[in-house]
Formats: sequence, C-alpha cells, structure tokens
Amino acid sequence: MRIVVLGAGTVGYSIADLLCREGHSVTVVDHDPVVARRANELDVRVVTGSAAQASTMFQAQVAGVDLCLAVTGNDEVNLVAASMAKAMGARRTVARVYAPVFRDRSTFNYQRHFNIDRLLSLEHLTAMEMAREIRHPGSVAIENFARGELEMQELEVSDISPIIGVPLKELEIPSSVRLGSILRDEKMIIAGAEDAVAVGDRITLIGGRSEIDKVRAQFQKAPPKNRKIIIAGGGETGYHLAKLLEARHSVCVMEQDKKRSEYLSVHLEHDTMIVNVDSKNPLVLEEEGVGACDVFAACLGDDEDNIMACVEAKELGAKRAICIVRRPDYANVVAKLGIDHTVSPREVIAKQVLGLLNTGAVISRTVLSGEEAGLEILEIEVEEESPATEAPLAQLKLPNRCLIGAAIRDTYVKVPGADYQFQVGDTVVSLIHSEVHERTVAQFSRPS
Repeated sequence: MRIVVLGAGTVGYSIADLLCREGHSVTVVDHDPVVARRANELDVRVVTGSAAQASTMFQAQVAGVDLCLAVTGNDEVNLVAASMAKAMGARRTVARVYAPVFRDRSTFNYQRHFNIDRLLSLEHLTAMEMAREIRHPGSVAIENFARGELEMQELEVSDISPIIGVPLKELEIPSSVRLGSILRDEKMIIAGAEDAVAVGDRITLIGGRSEIDKVRAQFQKAPPKNRKIIIAGGGETGYHLAKLLEARHSVCVMEQDKKRSEYLSVHLEHDTMIVNVDSKNPLVLEEEGVGACDVFAACLGDDEDNIMACVEAKELGAKRAICIVRRPDYANVVAKLGIDHTVSPREVIAKQVLGLLNTGAVISRTVLSGEEAGLEILEIEVEEESPATEAPLAQLKLPNRCLIGAAIRDTYVKVPGADYQFQVGDTVVSLIHSEVHERTVAQFSRPS
C-alpha cells in the first residue's frame, strides 16, 4: 500500500518504521530538516516542508494514496493536513489529536467538518489499554467501538442469574442491545439465537451505557466489585484513565501541578479524589495509602519515574502495579522488578495503524483473542450498488457467524434492527468469524 506519514517525531518515526517492515511504500513529511534527515535512516521517501501547506502535500504525492496519517505534534496542523489529503484524493485519512475537545462531539464535530476518517488520541488509546488491563487482565481493549458512541462491555455470568440455560432468543433483551460474544473454557464464539449462557461465561454486551446497565442485571445479579485505584500522574493519559474507571471504582489521582489538579477536580466526577502531591516521593505514596490500593497505575511523563513509583507501590503492599513504559529496551527490566503489567504507547498506536491497512470497503479490522480464535471486529463502509443498499438488514444474505453491532450515519450511531435500511456512506460495525470475512464484506461492497 502507498502511505504518507505527516510528522517524523517519535510517533511518526515509529509508525514509518513499522510500515516499512510490513513492506509498504512510505513517504514521510516533516518541517524540521534535522528530523527529516533522521527519517532517511528508514527505507522511505522523505519530503521536508509543512504538512499544512498544499505545496508540500503535492510534493508528497498524497493524491491517490491508500492512507495518510497526520501525526505531527500540532493538533491544528494534523486536522488541516488530513483534511487537505482527503480533498486531494487520499483514500483514508487519520489525524492524531491531543486536546480532548477535538474528539468531543457534544460541542462540535471536527471529524465530520474536516472530512477525516478517524481522529486518534494516543493518550486516550493508552488509557483504554490500561483500563482494560485493570478491569479484565488478558482481555482485548475494545472500548473504541463505533467511534466511542456505543460501548462493548464484558461481564461474567453469575451463578444466581435467572437466565442460565435459556436460549438467547427467549430472553427479553431490548433491540438497542446486542449480546456479541460468549467466552467459555477459553474458547470465544459469536452468540447465536439458539445459544444459552452458563455460569462463569464471559459475555460482551453492545449498546449505550445506560441500556447495557439495564440488561446486565439479567446476567450478573451481584454488582461488580468496587476497587480502589490510585493513578500517579494527572496528564492526559491519567485523566482519560480516571474517566474510564470512575463510574465503577474508587479512583484517586495524584498530580503535582496545582493548576492541573484544579482542572481535574472540575472535569472528573466529584467522587474521584484529586490529591495535589508529588507521586514520585516514596513518603507521599505511603502517606496516601498506596499500600492498601487494589491497583496502582503510573502515568507520569518519564519511564524511570513510572518504574520507580510502581516498585515503591509494590513494596508498600499494592496488590497490582501497572505503568506506561515508552522505551522498548525497558521491557525485560520491569518484569524482573515485580511490576505486573506495562503498556507501550508505541505498541498501542501500532495496533491501531495495522488495523487500518485494508482495501476495498473495509475501514478497519481488529482481531479479538488472537488470530487462532478467528474472531474480529470490522468497520465497513457501505458502497454504491451494494446488496446492503437494496434490502433491509433482515433480508441481507449475511453468514451465520456474523453479528451487526452498529450502524453509523453522519453523527448518528445506533444498534440497527431487522428493518434497518443501509445507505451509501454508512459505516457498519460487525463482529464476525474470519472464515466469513469475504462473504460479510461482499454484502456492503460494490459488485465486482
């Protein structure tokens, strides 16, 4: 595939390196000559110039490329550059943004306005990976579902659930919620109408948070355990992690900067405790009761600080310690220090980028539970003259191991019912088995 990477900093360089190793034709653009020369170490074509200028984009030959990734250190430049790339003929465009306001559709839809296929926040993605590890270690982070408008929650069926052994088709589940998958004895399947859940099954529910909360009572009578989570560092990653966890856990954020602490106290729930202290100080960790917490998560800006804070937390008695580690050469070190889990932002963004390397109607592909399990989430764009535009959902010739989880039209996202009629340009989110990949995509693709 032909790919243009705008920005050759830490993130852009690592993405370009990954794409080169995957065998793609890559062009890298950066305004700084020194940074651009460093990119010459890779097997890429390098263009020096501003990504926000049309002349640079023409020089990078962005017209007709399969994917354009705007990952400079400036949010506004990324938005303008990705928008220009789309207008010039790039098939898919992605912009990295740091400020949460750009992904907040309640005030203004920047993604739609600039006609960008996806906005990615490395900090938010990293926080989601950490939240997944805190909630259910070993599962897959899939909170970034249907552009964040819908959730895909995982829960364990309790032994006092009244629906054990009852076929799913007989359950009173509203049409706005889907039961997606069932994990039993380390084997995951897509839930069908004739399937029934058993004690200990891990299931996924797809829908809005409020709708899922109403349905989950049928499967899990006992509420999930409220655990004490302490987050060291209230930067963007720490902030997003607190937002993801505060609804169901007792969260405390330790932030040294006073102004940032005040920001967190305004934008996080009031039950979330904000402590204006230096989490790098061992005495502070002891005074704040880190030894009694269930999970200690280090989200500071420095790898060494994160590692040392986790080591101190474990020595004080914290049950689990996880942290962000950016340097790949530290991976072997942290395991020997007793730290339970590390999250690498580079690996997080690599996973996202690889999921976007698709052709035809497929926008993105996310593998669940490993390639051998064969389950994946697909985002598919409905093309002109496709079967999906000619008949409602119930009449489409979809394979058995295919579950349509969401339909996205402009800013509107919903779980589609049997009578839902797809239109050209809609985005379909589907949970499928890899064996039916081609048959599923064919229903939304232009006939060859």
